[in-house]
Amino acid sequence: MPNSNAKLHSNQRGGREASRRELVSRSLQSAQHCLENQDFGTAYAHYLLVLNLAPELKTTVKETFQFTLFKWAEELDSLARVQDLFNCYEQALELYPNDEVICNSMGEHLFRMGFRDEAAGYFHKAVKLNPDFADAKENFYRVANWLVERWHFIMLNDAKRNLTYLRAIESAVRSGSKSVLDIGTGTGILSMFAKKAGASFVYACELSKTMYELARDVVAANNMETEIKLLHLKSLDIEIPKHIPERVSLVVTETVDAGLFGEGIVESLIHAWEHLLLQPKPKNQDISAGDYGRVIPASATIFGMAVECKEIRRHHRLGMQEVAGVCLSNSVQFFSPTYAAAGSEETVEPYTTEKLSRIPGGYRALTEPCQVMTVDFNDLQELKSLAARKPWKLSLPVTEGGILDAVVVWFVLQLDEEHSLSTSPSEETCWEQAVYPVQGLLDYSVKTGDTVIMEVCCQDCYLKIQKISSLPSECGMDFSDRDDTLSLGNEAELCNALAGLQTSTKQDGSTPVCVLESTEIALLNDTAYHECFKDAMSKVLLSLNPSKDLHSMDVDGHGSGINLQEDQNTSSLGVDPDALYILDVSEGFSILPIIAGKLGPVRAYSSVEKDQHQAALNVIAEANHFPKETLEFWLSHLEEESVVLQRPKSDKLWSIIILDVIETSGLIQQEVMEKAAISRCLLHSGGKIFPQYVLVYGMLVESESLLLESAVQGTEPTLGFNIAPFINQFKVPVRVYLDLSTLPCVPLSKPAELLRLDLMNPLLNSPSREVKVQICKSGQVTAIPFWYHIHLDEDHSLNTSDESSHWKQAAVVLDEPIPVQVGDELVLDVQHHKSNISITVKR
Repeated sequence: MPNSNAKLHSNQRGGREASRRELVSRSLQSAQHCLENQDFGTAYAHYLLVLNLAPELKTTVKETFQFTLFKWAEELDSLARVQDLFNCYEQALELYPNDEVICNSMGEHLFRMGFRDEAAGYFHKAVKLNPDFADAKENFYRVANWLVERWHFIMLNDAKRNLTYLRAIESAVRSGSKSVLDIGTGTGILSMFAKKAGASFVYACELSKTMYELARDVVAANNMETEIKLLHLKSLDIEIPKHIPERVSLVVTETVDAGLFGEGIVESLIHAWEHLLLQPKPKNQDISAGDYGRVIPASATIFGMAVECKEIRRHHRLGMQEVAGVCLSNSVQFFSPTYAAAGSEETVEPYTTEKLSRIPGGYRALTEPCQVMTVDFNDLQELKSLAARKPWKLSLPVTEGGILDAVVVWFVLQLDEEHSLSTSPSEETCWEQAVYPVQGLLDYSVKTGDTVIMEVCCQDCYLKIQKISSLPSECGMDFSDRDDTLSLGNEAELCNALAGLQTSTKQDGSTPVCVLESTEIALLNDTAYHECFKDAMSKVLLSLNPSKDLHSMDVDGHGSGINLQEDQNTSSLGVDPDALYILDVSEGFSILPIIAGKLGPVRAYSSVEKDQHQAALNVIAEANHFPKETLEFWLSHLEEESVVLQRPKSDKLWSIIILDVIETSGLIQQEVMEKAAISRCLLHSGGKIFPQYVLVYGMLVESESLLLESAVQGTEPTLGFNIAPFINQFKVPVRVYLDLSTLPCVPLSKPAELLRLDLMNPLLNSPSREVKVQICKSGQVTAIPFWYHIHLDEDHSLNTSDESSHWKQAAVVLDEPIPVQVGDELVLDVQHHKSNISITVKR
């Protein structure tokens, strides 16, 4: 009988196994059938069943499963079924926990939805699983710039800044401040200073998930994980006793930006004084520091001066009335976002930042530095009064004539009575300065004896300097008797002064206003760019329509032999059947379609998206007497905006397609070669893609600055604390937004051609190339800056390193410097993958 039972159980197991195999086989067939019918959701469900029933098939079906997952995820994304999408990825990662491709794809979806911290985690894991996985590396580098901003490296490498904070914290702790809260801890360095100084209780808060986890690792590596309590919270959300047991005697923070208040230090310190700090020390009472509260930094003094600076000017003001034959004067007023912020109800940063000591072309002070205001961080009532304080006038006497381009602001941070840090442009500092560009004046010239007048206020957590204007010396105003406000005397004198202010933007208040990014204004000011495109487009159009004299087709009617009225009447009856089609898909605001429309019988399509930009282009087109059909907005013709590249009409092809190849940051645009492949299929015979090809140039340099801006250099600058290995996980090999003309560096070689990207002839492209470079100066190679020659055709090209270019440059920073001697030869292995250029050096 026992043998009979064993046989029965064996038969049952065999039956179950046969049933399992049958079910797996049927599910695989069903999954394949669903894939053929593009039913990705059902196919995905079948594969899940197969992999749960038959884990041994994981390797066999892996690639097909990935394909199905990604297709189904795209469908879920398009249907906004976010939770279902993430559930699918979680199921997939349970089955394939160490699959770098699935990790990377999950990260891409998270990043697109704005979950940057979470995306970084998946990208980082993918790179760890496969360090050679190019897609994951590129994704991680891009998100790393968002999560760990580059100034972290610069500040941690600033030994003077670190030492000054350490000394101030040591002094406070020695005097009795034994409980410390570090607000916005970052890497945790100030908390570790406090613990090293002997503080009994140290708490630190950090809102960023990435920085919080980084600080946790840093604190543990320095054997302080049991002595510093880290909170993943905004300081405004800290409660006693829920998060910390009692009020602290010292708050340390460096939540300041170039404009001092932009990171919310006022709001966080008001909350700290009201809820987290002991009461401040009463005046004229000698009590122990441990019995009262205090803040490091203790106070700050803000300074400002007016400057002339061509680089600031060309990024914030239109400098010409005509661009490549297109009249812009009086059509539209262009402003950068800083000007729009002055009258906006939205919270917009009212300044840009620049390191003035490295700004291309330099700057010239038009006034002496002037104290703008002071703030005492240990005075709760003063902090509260800042936001409520009414705007006040400030005047700066002009000491040197010139063009009024900006008011520049910096500050001195007084940590305590003995220790201070200055962000002045004349100091060797890791800080940039806040720049308030001057816009909207009729005349920007000032002369010695004039006065620059502005309005100052603290609003929306920002220092705002607005209504900047100039008062001519002829007004006879006396500003000598004033503190920080403008003394204007009697009412009649006030009226006369206001009448003389250069505050009017334009005489006609009905002129349309268009707000552009500063890089878009710099592009509008790039004359060489527009003239080059004009000539190259003219050449193509003439070759495609040789019977027309394109120069005579100027729609202003200045050309030979063309009757403008007759041309417009013809246009109103219908589109010229011989019209050539031009598509501009460059990003941002572009007047290239209007320039094209000036060249002859064309239908020019712009891909600008913003309503304000479309309105501005329409006004410019009208001011240049365009027939209505000449300029159209391409996105309004598309059923699916994601498929921008398609035929203009079912029976038409494009004559010219303009692609954005290079980002203003100095990197190659993502998916540009894929866009070029599609574009080639949409051109009629003789049609061209602009640019037709791009040459990448680079050279070897020695630059300590690039090293300090890219990675923390050991433990010396961080005063012995082990931080570098952790934050350097977020370093990126390529630095962007560089100005080679002012980059502190020593060239060690001549420029060399590194790579060719051909958009018209892909057979000339190679994803990798070895380049031999001769050393012409001895030193240490630390970086390889690179830039581009953008060839619209063989006769017309643009150099992205030119002084007038709106593009910046980029540089590959080496992990380790390479010592070289004159006459040495290095071999560069140059690789291009999507938008990423990688360069490794071989001996």
